[in-house]
Amino acid sequence: MAKASALHILVKTEKEALALKAKIEKGADFYQLAKRHSMCPSKKQGGDLGEFRRGQMVKPFDNAVFAKGSENKPLIGPVKTRFGYHLIKVLYKSG
Repeated sequence: MAKASALHILVKTEKEALALKAKIEKGADFYQLAKRHSMCPSKKQGGDLGEFRRGQMVKPFDNAVFAKGSENKPLIGPVKTRFGYHLIKVLYKSG
């Protein structure tokens, strides 16, 4: 079964996600931005979702994390789900 570990930042708007993405691409710390801006309870851990299996997350998020080559991208997103917009940093994946 495919598994992955990822960090994410969840915000309400695409505009906010794009602004945070630009900051991260300029060198801002993902962990600190997640703690400050994410709406997800995982923000307490800097957006760390821990390890999860394929199919455990909502479909658009799952598809983005398990897409071919996603582990080689420094940042994925914004990815829209029913919860809002996610910026995702895949730490590792297998399977």
